[in-house]
Amino acid sequence: MSITFDRALGVHPQAVALRLSRAELLAANLANVDTPNFQAKDIDFASEMQRSSRSFSQSTTPQEMYRVPYQPASDGNTVSLNVEQAEFAKNTQDYQMSLAFLNMKFTGLKQAIEGK
Repeated sequence: MSITFDRALGVHPQAVALRLSRAELLAANLANVDTPNFQAKDIDFASEMQRSSRSFSQSTTPQEMYRVPYQPASDGNTVSLNVEQAEFAKNTQDYQMSLAFLNMKFTGLKQAIEGK
């Protein structure tokens, strides 16, 4: 019986890719904090992971959602600097953890191949 990378690595490659997509969205939100009428976007990580696990394609595009502002700005911008910075920091920590899990999977595979 052969083993594939998809089976060996589990959900970790999808998690890393999704966290990267979310980081790009959050960075765009932060970059446009002063842009009039800019609408902040985000990804629901849990639902996107479920959707990607049901999908046969590894490269599904995550569904972006508009963030509901706590207090709307007079210029129509929905980016809250504090919220975006906190979400970006949390996503960065989660991204690092996903990379650590992926690294552990590769280490385990390497040890199995080497017979250790």
